[in-house]
Amino acid sequence: MDTIDCALDSLHVYPVKSCAGVRLEQALVAETGLDLDRQWMVVDEQREMLTQRDLPRMALVQCRLRGDEVILRAPGMLALHLSVVAVEEPMRVRVWGEAVAAFSMGPLAAQWFSDFLGRKVRLVRFDPEQRRLSSQRWTGAIEAENAFSDGYPLLVAGSSSLDDLNRRLRARGSSEVSMARFRPNLVVAGLEPYDEDHVATLSFDTPGGPVVLRLVKPCSRCPIPNIDPSTAERGHEPGDILASFRANARLDGAVCFGMNAVIVEGFGLQLQAGQAGRARLAFQ
Repeated sequence: MDTIDCALDSLHVYPVKSCAGVRLEQALVAETGLDLDRQWMVVDEQREMLTQRDLPRMALVQCRLRGDEVILRAPGMLALHLSVVAVEEPMRVRVWGEAVAAFSMGPLAAQWFSDFLGRKVRLVRFDPEQRRLSSQRWTGAIEAENAFSDGYPLLVAGSSSLDDLNRRLRARGSSEVSMARFRPNLVVAGLEPYDEDHVATLSFDTPGGPVVLRLVKPCSRCPIPNIDPSTAERGHEPGDILASFRANARLDGAVCFGMNAVIVEGFGLQLQAGQAGRARLAFQ
């Protein structure tokens, strides 16, 4: 296996599932991924998850972290302040058909999202006592915990992969896209385009010790990358061009960009944007 030097180009969390992300200078590695990532979720009246797939306007909900609050803003709306520590009554909700324990964030948050999204919804917080695990078909012996993420604690993408994608888009006369379309947690610089597909582990040395991640499964892409995060308008790119060269035979031809990752070592440590790392490649 080859080991190459790389760098942590940027760090991102998405406090409310399917709403806009927050770029961070440093982030705590928690049991379910980066701290505060996908800890809240919008659900319908049947307590089923809602995402941009159903409601593209969710992309317009901007998040900001300040002290013990998450502050949400959206066009035409006053700011909504969520406590990081306070919740209301417990309930069961469903994420990808899986019933999990959660807490309601109360009537004010429910009304705020209902008004903005134009339908009756509620906002819930993941119950930290709930253990929701990634598929061990891909993680093996590692029991990787998740909050409301689609299925894995972390998503890793390479900055050079986006550069290559944008080069292809320009060549066909289409507009470039930002990494925000793909909603990664870690963006890594120093790899060749799409080499993250072949990374076995990523490691970063921190003052408290090493953080080691295992990249376990290509991330199959739904239509969300075709939604412009600045306008919430649907389009055909980058989905169309990705379909022309990023079909993955391991996933029955699904179009993939980025890699899902699990945490091997480093819980409770801080990752820092810009820090050096090492990628161990295992070409198959």
